[in-house]
Amino acid sequence: MAFGIGANDVANAMGTSVGSKAITFKQAIFIAAIFEFLGAYLAGGEVTSTIRKGIVDPDLYVGKENIFIIGMMSSLCAAGTWLLIASSKGWPVSTTHSIVGSIVGFVIISAGFEAVSWDKVGTIAASWIVSPAISGTFAFLLFLSAKKFILDRRDPSQAAVTLIPVYSFFVAVIIGLVTARKGLKHVGIPLTDNEVVIVTIGLGIIVSIISSILLNINKEKIREHGVESAFAILMIVTACAMAFAHGSNDVANAIGPMSAIISVASEGAIGAKAAVSPWVLLIGGIGIVFGLSMLGGRVIRTVGSKITHLTPSLGFSAEMAAASTVVAATYIGFPISTTHTLVGAVIGVGLAKGVSHLDLSSIGRIILSWVVTIPAGASLTVLFYVLIRLVTGV
Repeated sequence: MAFGIGANDVANAMGTSVGSKAITFKQAIFIAAIFEFLGAYLAGGEVTSTIRKGIVDPDLYVGKENIFIIGMMSSLCAAGTWLLIASSKGWPVSTTHSIVGSIVGFVIISAGFEAVSWDKVGTIAASWIVSPAISGTFAFLLFLSAKKFILDRRDPSQAAVTLIPVYSFFVAVIIGLVTARKGLKHVGIPLTDNEVVIVTIGLGIIVSIISSILLNINKEKIREHGVESAFAILMIVTACAMAFAHGSNDVANAIGPMSAIISVASEGAIGAKAAVSPWVLLIGGIGIVFGLSMLGGRVIRTVGSKITHLTPSLGFSAEMAAASTVVAATYIGFPISTTHTLVGAVIGVGLAKGVSHLDLSSIGRIILSWVVTIPAGASLTVLFYVLIRLVTGV
């Protein structure tokens, strides 16, 4: 499952950077390997996300601990299998929705349709439309602002040196909010909402100052190579931070069910929360890195080049819009997929150039893969559940 997350979901952090030529694929692997692993290991101690989101009530399986363990194993096998299929095809699907669909399949076969929290599943399905629409609109407007205030100015290089630090401030604040809100609490640094705001604004100011210094030092190089090179610098910073935030959040899709299994096996009872051991986080982090390096290129190419042709300014607009949408959804508690959000943002910047710049057939295949993800996960879980019960005799 962790391998599948690396192969599929890391494109959220690296796809736009590679597609816009800000960094090469080898550089993307190097950056993502470091920051995804650090995020997963240092700040990835989440409880199992599907149980936490209320897809199933663990109390249903009190006294049926073996069935619960087999169900979690079946869900991991099913979601991991679906991610490998999707990644080999270059489809950017949601790892969260993959494990959610798998859990749904387990609940249906073991406790019946009525045991599934269908209202929660419906809310998740609604995010297929809502999150891409919001991020796409924001990306569209963000690129238009960059075009008006920087790219179309009489001296775009000077405008970039002056205004990109302002964009840098907002990038740092948005990424800081993702990390502070979803990561720091897992390394023993819980922050109140007010503390999160103060810390992230301070980070934004520091990053803005550093960006200004770097841009002024490289002012002549920017004039020589073009204004897009200034945005390329910004995208590298964004990619590093997004990789850390992604690793800290989505590793839970792999190690959450595993932690639930370990908790039940060691304590003999089912609890709503499962403590995460450091060695489990290590497995998750290593799996993500291997998945990215061995199979991540196909989804990165889909996100980075098959939807629309990206430049650094377009890629930056898409990534910042996606991150902003994820942060907003986190604060209001709306279930959201990073993948769906980023794809929507890439479509949004493509629309800013015109519909003719979009590959509609690729977009159609991506949307179809989203719709299929939950039923595919559920169906595969049923298959693995039956097989494991036959083998174990439980």
